[in-house]
Parts: sequence; C-alpha cells; structure tokens
Amino acid sequence: MSIQPDKWIKRKAIKDKMIDPFVDHLVRAHDGDKVISYGLSSYGYDLRVSDEFKVFTNMNNAVIDPKGFNDDEFIEVKSDVCIVPPNSFALAVSMEYFKIPRDVLTMCIGKSTYARCGIIVNVTPFEPEWEGQVTLEISNTTPLPAKIYAGEGLAQVLFFKADQQCDVSYADRGGKYMHQKGITIPRM
Repeated sequence: MSIQPDKWIKRKAIKDKMIDPFVDHLVRAHDGDKVISYGLSSYGYDLRVSDEFKVFTNMNNAVIDPKGFNDDEFIEVKSDVCIVPPNSFALAVSMEYFKIPRDVLTMCIGKSTYARCGIIVNVTPFEPEWEGQVTLEISNTTPLPAKIYAGEGLAQVLFFKADQQCDVSYADRGGKYMHQKGITIPRM
C-alpha cells in the first residue's frame, strides 16, 4: 500500500465523487476570519464537522453498552459551536459524504489544533467500498468545557491505495454502517 498525494485525491474526488462536497485546496480563513483548516492537503483531506452533535450526559447514571446503546443518554445540539463537557464526549458527523474505492483504505485522525487542547477525535478506518457521512467521536479529556466549531476542520483523512483490489469489500459484506447519513449510533 502507498499513501496517495493530493493530485490523485483531487482526481478521484472530482471524477468519482469520492468526497462530496469537495474543497480542492486547504482553507485557513473564511470571510476574513481564521478557521481550523479544512479541504485538500498534501496527502489527505481535512474533513469538516457539521452543526449536528449528540453530547453525552450521565444524568441517569447509565452504563454505555455497545450491544444495547441507549440514545437517551445524549442531548442533541444543532449549533455553530458545541460545548463538550469536561471529561465527556460527543458524537458528530462530517459535512462530507465519502465513497471509498475498492482498492483504497483510509485512516482518519484528529487535527493537531484540537489535540493540543486535549480534544481527541476517534474515527475507525473507512474500508474499501464503504460510503457515507462519517460519524465522529469527540472526547474532551480535560477538566474544562471544550468548544468544537461546526463548518471547520476536525480530522484528517489519509488515503492508502493498495496494489490490488481487496477480495471482499465492506459493500460485499453488507456492512451495517453502509450509506449512513447523519450521526449514527452503535448498531448490532
């Protein structure tokens, strides 16, 4: 496998709608205001977080169970800024919709601007032939409330192209998170 440079990403994003909407350059300011960068970078793509969030609250002293996830433990927020409570987390969704080619695997990692503030972004790999909006897990590891800015960069996607196509893709397996739109909670 090899990591793919910006020209390959741009060509695939435009021709095959691998990323939609696609920003073909790195944006660092919008209308004169500085933003946390997003768009095409040297070897990846900095995705944006939408204005939809599910912020965890433990008002019912619940236990998080991936086999029986209770959506009632989240407060839904639709805003340009989301405040994640101290030592807590939120779910969010990318503004972009991704269609990953059969011979590509991606890794998605948090941006350094947030990491340096104690904000960890966790996203699993985008497997070959997976498509959908990305559900983003945002952890605030600090003892203070943390701001997340909608419409700005939150994580960088790195694209790894294989020498050959995989035998069985995410689509072939009928993956449970295929074609997801909006924030998608754990499924069994």
